[in-house]
Formats: sequence, structure tokens, C-alpha cells
Amino acid sequence: MKNKINDAIILAAGRGIRMRPLTNKIPKAMAPYNGSTLIYQGIKEIRKEIKNVYITVGHKKSILASHVIEKNVSAIINTNNKGNAWWIYNSLLKYFDKPIFVLTCDNLIKLDFNLLIKEYIEMGSPHCMIVPTKPVKGVDGDYIFKSDKNLITNISRKHKSNLYCSGIQILNIKSIVKDTKKCSDFKILWSQLIKKKLLYCSETLPFSWYSIDSIKQLETIKKKKIK
Repeated sequence: MKNKINDAIILAAGRGIRMRPLTNKIPKAMAPYNGSTLIYQGIKEIRKEIKNVYITVGHKKSILASHVIEKNVSAIINTNNKGNAWWIYNSLLKYFDKPIFVLTCDNLIKLDFNLLIKEYIEMGSPHCMIVPTKPVKGVDGDYIFKSDKNLITNISRKHKSNLYCSGIQILNIKSIVKDTKKCSDFKILWSQLIKKKLLYCSETLPFSWYSIDSIKQLETIKKKKIK
């Protein structure tokens, strides 16, 4: 496999309940930021290195679909009222026998895509490699526990470690579909992969990372002018 990934997907189907009343009118992915929207920040970051960008839509899907079509995304996948991993087993992407970056619309990130791809390949192109981040004050997250060989042994919200799940992963979808039972939630999928020793953690962290799950967090990041 060449040292390149040409595909990425941004998960943007969530209802954004904690961002009401804003999300009563628009999808969470379209929350205003830096003169545009949260999801456009993600698309711009990805497009620096990756050609094909796919978007999952759900809550207020027609509004979001119109917005991202203007950004020339490669495809839109309707996952309305489905779990965050439903698309893996039920969209045409299930036939992808190649790696794909997975990101979420509510993260503002700066990544070294090439270094992450290199690390993924050196790990043997596993079914899934989660990109971690350091815990951030005021931002909830799932803590990662791993072995000295970067195999993830547990992901927990109760027990703390020095690493969070960042919402960034590299997946080989065809391998996952082949070796796991069909599910609709990433936590269930990760649990299956942990049991099979197929879930890895990268050593490369984002240059910067912030997750927005509330109006307060959105206002905080605007004031700090985090890029």
C-alpha cells in the first residue's frame, strides 16, 4: 500500500442536544466558527492532504447536505436515527478495502496526516487505529488504556488515564465488517476489537484539539481564538 490515504469521513449526524437552542434551527455541524462553520473547518483541514471527503448527515439533514455540497464533498450518507457506526456496515463504504480517516464534526483539530498514515502502516494497517489526545479541562472524554505495544486494552469514562479518545481514527472498513458482528455504536465496535486484539492507539497526537459539545464550549473557543 502506498504511503497515502485518499479518503476521509466526517461524522455529522448528531442531534447536538446540549447545544440547544442553537441546534433547534441548524445542525450542530453548522455552528458558526471563524467566519464559517465547525464542519467547514474540518473539511479545510482534511483537504490539505486528502482528496475524498464523505459526510454523514442526520439531524436537519437537508440543511447540512446543502451546506456541504457547496464545499464539493465527495458523498453524503444519510444516517438519520442511526448509531454513529451504522454506516460502516450499511453504506457502500463497507466495500472499502483500504484505510479511511474518520473524524467528527465537533472537533477543531490540526493533524500531521502523513505521520499518522506512516504510523498506521508501520503497525501493519490494523482494523482500527485510534488517534488519542491529552485530556482537556472542561471537555468530557473516554479514557484510553493501552499496552506497551500500543494495543488498546480498555476504553473507559469512569477510570482516568493520560489519554482521551479524540474522535479521530483510521479504519479498514472491509476488515472490520469481516471480523466483527454488525453493530451501530463505536463503543460496541471498539469492545469487539479489544477482545480480538485488533484495536490500536497511535503515538502521534494532534498538534491541537478541542471538542465542542455545548454553547459554553463554543463561546470558550471563540474567545481563545483557537485555530
